[in-house]
Amino acid sequence: MQSTELAVSAVLPALCYTGVLADVNAPMSSSELENLRDGRLWNDFCDALKAAGEQVLASGVPGDDLTRAEGFRYLTRLLRLSLEKNIEFADPDHPQFYALSHETAKIGNDNPDNFYLNCAIDGRRDYRITGNRGSVDYLSIETKAGSFAGGGDMAPTGHVELAQLQVAATGDFELIVSAREHTGNWLPMRPESDNILVRQTFRDRYSERPAELKIECLNPQRSDSLDPEQFAGQLQQVVPFVTGTADLFHRWMQLFSAHINQLPPNDQQMCLRSGGDPSIYYHNSYWRLDPGEVLVIEFQPPRRCRTWNFQLSNYWMESLDYRYHRISVNAGTAVAEPDGRVRLVVADTDPGPDFPNWLSTTGHRAGGMLLRYVEAEDFPPVATRVLPRSALQNLEAGDQA
Repeated sequence: MQSTELAVSAVLPALCYTGVLADVNAPMSSSELENLRDGRLWNDFCDALKAAGEQVLASGVPGDDLTRAEGFRYLTRLLRLSLEKNIEFADPDHPQFYALSHETAKIGNDNPDNFYLNCAIDGRRDYRITGNRGSVDYLSIETKAGSFAGGGDMAPTGHVELAQLQVAATGDFELIVSAREHTGNWLPMRPESDNILVRQTFRDRYSERPAELKIECLNPQRSDSLDPEQFAGQLQQVVPFVTGTADLFHRWMQLFSAHINQLPPNDQQMCLRSGGDPSIYYHNSYWRLDPGEVLVIEFQPPRRCRTWNFQLSNYWMESLDYRYHRISVNAGTAVAEPDGRVRLVVADTDPGPDFPNWLSTTGHRAGGMLLRYVEAEDFPPVATRVLPRSALQNLEAGDQA
């Protein structure tokens, strides 16, 4: 997501994680083919990957050992994702769903309540998605133009939610994806559309069943065999994705540093242009605590809202490890105050039963944080304050931040 009221336009050229990259479908020059044959293409790839480490040492990055270690681990994770995105799952004629963000590889304040799926497409083709809706609370499917491998914005070119689809009693459904209007379940796209993003939002990630989805291209134009020229272009995109992503979110965190330990709303149009869901309202920020301090966050959830969630992330905007720690809370798991307000306490250790909405910093002293509202109709302000841990005992049920 994007920053708020903070010269956000300064980051627009890099909103999609990378700069302008080579067109993998463009013909290669004879020199590029020679580079492939004699191994220079691989050597260049390795040299560029080595240089990516400079992102972890950039000015403004916290210098503590944990942030430094997570930074280099982050690069290995981005490399895994980029290899899958740009090589293994890059064929729009033979598409497959894959996850560009998950438990051990994360991008841009990934939501712990979400199960993400991505897919390469070509807006000049037609596709059929088939599957079963599972039991997930919220599901949206979007086509996008620009993608993480392109330059500029990544605005949606089509959007559909589960409630808009005709679904059989068994939960099965079929969805046509095309630039041409189609009867029945139809997800629009435009000729320039090049990827699909699926968001599935759980109230309880471990008890709900995610949707099962498959996709096929109805009019493929290419073989599924490895094409040397195409592969060379794909390999050249791998490292720019790594460096571009790391650089982008480092710069976002520098923007968020203008409102540390506060949660102002984002510029929502900027969120849409950077790939956000039009049904979600975003508050992104930066938290930082000294030893012995806690962050108290209070808000009145919107009167009408399908769900909401709040999460903690590290400096690299990776959600903290929700497999082992409670680092997020949502409308289904939060304990409200008697007047309906929600009070969250961000602290390094459990403050006790009087503060059931405790979120662990998992040993971190700083990082990103994000509050999301899904299908909300009003957006109450969010109050925050930093307190000494000893002051928590003086908070009364009616005391507001």
